[in-house]
Amino acid sequence: MGNSSAVTEFILVGLSKYPELQLLLFMLCLIMYVIILLGNSLLIVIIILDSRLHTPMYFFLGNLSFLDIFYTSSSIPPMLIIVKSERKSISFMGCALQMALSLGLGSTECVLLAVMAYDRYVAICNPLRYPIIMHRVLYVHMAAWSWIIGCLNSLVQTVMTMILPFCGNNIIDHFTCEILALLKLVCADISMNVFIMTVAGIVLLVIPLLLIFISYVFILSSILRINSAEGRKKAFSTCSAHLTVVILFYGSALFMYMKPKSKDTKASDEIIGISYGVITPMLNPIIYSLRNKEVKEAMKKVLSRHLHLWKI
Repeated sequence: MGNSSAVTEFILVGLSKYPELQLLLFMLCLIMYVIILLGNSLLIVIIILDSRLHTPMYFFLGNLSFLDIFYTSSSIPPMLIIVKSERKSISFMGCALQMALSLGLGSTECVLLAVMAYDRYVAICNPLRYPIIMHRVLYVHMAAWSWIIGCLNSLVQTVMTMILPFCGNNIIDHFTCEILALLKLVCADISMNVFIMTVAGIVLLVIPLLLIFISYVFILSSILRINSAEGRKKAFSTCSAHLTVVILFYGSALFMYMKPKSKDTKASDEIIGISYGVITPMLNPIIYSLRNKEVKEAMKKVLSRHLHLWKI
């Protein structure tokens, strides 16, 4: 209570030195947010309505789409409001809530992407045993533990940050209540926070990324054994698209959270934060699903059914 009475609100001044860049960023983020909502919502509806997509892979994709909608909704709308409003403030509790949501959903996505890579590894490298290995109980538990791990990480890091004294420092050089930007305002020893963040970075970023790369090494080795040149080309195209999204997401997150910390927030840090907080959620439904033949067929089926009912 002493901390919250000392600082009751925070002022967000991300890229305030570059008003032209702020306007461009506002337009880009608004367009990308609309695409995120439409693409991920469409994917969730198709997965629910088409029984052929009630498989582990699409169960994970549905979770990813649901996560991306809420992940971006916790940061983009408040950011757009802050950019356009004259008073760029957020309450102490509002800032804590925004940080908790962003950390929790981002951490969950780190684990979920690794789980999805394992699912593809089993499906491609052990296709005959796939239904036995990836049974309903297992894949539901895998998704649930992704959410639990993400929420626990968020709870620990948010509480550990918000109980620290800010000593009246309330100007955040960022668009959102990002944990690194907040820690720069703290007027106490943050070595324990840095240690916890480093451990979390290894567990949630480094290890999942290694598991994804190992999975794709086995997947690519299986693809090379495909006799059909067309089949190999299609499989390589899909894998390269998946790995592009993975590298963009984990690469930008690793750059932000595993590099040496400085007291000054650079404009590049804010742009990089947007790359994994906005661009990746926009690309996920396109790369993972909307390029997929099964999803395209399901989409046509759902649309034709609803058009037929509308005509009647």
